[in-house]
Amino acid sequence: MIIKELPKEIESLPRARKHFTSWSGVGYYEEMTQLWKEHQVIHVAKSDSRLANNELPLDIQRLRCRALYSALRFSPPIERLGKKLVEQLRTRAKRYVALHLRYEKDMLSFTGCTYGLTDAEAEELRVMREKTNHWKIKVINSTEQRIGGFCPLTPKEVGLFLQALGYPPSTLIYIAAGEIYGGNTRLSELKSYFPNVVFKEMLATPELREFANHASQAAALDYLISVESDVFIPSHSGNMARAVEGHRRFLGHRKTITPDRKGLVEIFDQLEAGQLDGSSFSHLVRHLHKSRQGAPRKRAGAPLGVRGRARSRLEESFYQNPYPECICSSRTRVRK
Repeated sequence: MIIKELPKEIESLPRARKHFTSWSGVGYYEEMTQLWKEHQVIHVAKSDSRLANNELPLDIQRLRCRALYSALRFSPPIERLGKKLVEQLRTRAKRYVALHLRYEKDMLSFTGCTYGLTDAEAEELRVMREKTNHWKIKVINSTEQRIGGFCPLTPKEVGLFLQALGYPPSTLIYIAAGEIYGGNTRLSELKSYFPNVVFKEMLATPELREFANHASQAAALDYLISVESDVFIPSHSGNMARAVEGHRRFLGHRKTITPDRKGLVEIFDQLEAGQLDGSSFSHLVRHLHKSRQGAPRKRAGAPLGVRGRARSRLEESFYQNPYPECICSSRTRVRK
């Protein structure tokens, strides 16, 4: 149960103060158990840390999933509006693709990705990065970022990608994102391949006005619509993309296509240079993503040789893939 205020009978009791430690193992639970025995109120000073992904008791891992997918809920107005928006999308088409198009100004500035942008736009992003104090890395080589697969796909690249996978131009695509950098000019590069593109603002729901100036609530709507989509495709990895993927796995490994951005860059450049025809391009893209469509698999571990806390950071997140601890064998069939 989540409450806003402590009950009067315990609000004046002594409180234990606790700082969570990132990638906590089973020892964390032992310590917390002792704290609960000694205190009725624990003050958590920070809550941005994470538990370990692996090597925790099975009942603890399952408890995490019960908390994530059963106990935690968005507020009723968000839940109701999310359901209504999904229903409106279903009236437009029986199936829709949710595209998490991370082509917002802050994302491009943070990652230092300027491929396809004008010099003026690249400078605008550099200045933004320089002025944002909590972004520690200021000088970024955009070309190296792109080659390394660290840049979000551009709208044009997403269009090429979906076309290569065989989606028809009539496919309904819901854009789960904030304002696209470059606006309609940049978005037209996707629409030239798939004109049936919609944002939540285009669904003309009066209730949406209440969330217009609340970015986190708008993101919550995108989350709900993405979880319920027939296919979910993130153009860049990130907390929301990983959370949606994990939720969809929990619900029966719903189809989630995660682009291999590093592999795609090489193929895109070959196509741009005229070294590939459309058929060869499509074949390479499909082959590259044959095993990246949400099928059941165990979480990926850290690269060989990595030890200590770095190992936990480089493992695949439990929230991205709660298989096998939270998913029964009877639910592992991939939804087509």
